[in-house]
Amino acid sequence: MKILILGAGGIGGYFGAQLLRSGADVSFLVRERRRAAIAAQGLRIESPHGDFTVHPTLVTAADARPVYDLVLLSPKAYDLDDALASLEGALGAAALLPFLNGLDHLEQLDRRYGRERVLGGVAQIAATLTAEGVVRQMSPLHSLTVGARDPAHAALARAFIAACAKAPFDSLLSEDITQALWDKWTFLATLAGMTTVCRGSIGEIVATAHGRALAERMYAECLAVAAASGQPVGEAARQRALGLLTAVGSPFTASMLRDLEAGQRTEHEHILGAMAARGQALGLPMDLVRLAYTPLAIRAARAAAAPVA
Repeated sequence: MKILILGAGGIGGYFGAQLLRSGADVSFLVRERRRAAIAAQGLRIESPHGDFTVHPTLVTAADARPVYDLVLLSPKAYDLDDALASLEGALGAAALLPFLNGLDHLEQLDRRYGRERVLGGVAQIAATLTAEGVVRQMSPLHSLTVGARDPAHAALARAFIAACAKAPFDSLLSEDITQALWDKWTFLATLAGMTTVCRGSIGEIVATAHGRALAERMYAECLAVAAASGQPVGEAARQRALGLLTAVGSPFTASMLRDLEAGQRTEHEHILGAMAARGQALGLPMDLVRLAYTPLAIRAARAAAAPVA
């Protein structure tokens, strides 16, 4: 199986490098500047599990050819259209395995390529690309959950997880990948909503008089959307999420907060806005999720209206 990974950032760079050094046939599609940097110094990984460097096969949009069986996507949701445009020369008949947050991207990919070519994936990792071009894993958690959304690619999903089983990260073949996506989205929307609106970590939030109750209420709003959509989150997943969302002293924050504090764009539309919209369409009030979404939407509108320097 020939695998192409779009980009070599936190998610694609980390998991792709681990697959590559475990013997998988992996290439990376990157921009010219990133190709030059990796060609010069390798793809460097800093991890609690041990630092390492790999020297992968690199292609750009200009020289990519349609020779791949599976293409992994993990851009920010607002960059998906640009990412797909860069894939035109490489895609051919390959299936796509997106690792994006929320669910709206699946509908977009289904419309463009057909459901039979679009698998489902959930990545759990805290990783970032440093200014020096190093992929830095910030906590020990590293897992991929993958599942077929159509019988046409069930064998490919199994083959990919078999390749993952040889790599030193956790992996799971899900029989219900849509449920796995809902499990993550309900948790992530709460984590992003609470940490951005409060501008603090989970530990700082629950140390206040009302923080724990507000986190529990926001999570309940998201759970109600999942249940009304026919994908109720199970008891075990709920308890795991609540444990993380209310952990005393926890330094845990969402990557959305880190993007916000760094002055970067955020995925508020795709994580919070989409959750609020789905809930309201189902007759749910979504008060806290809408409250968390609104200041981020104001910030984005101001940025869009600002004159270009």
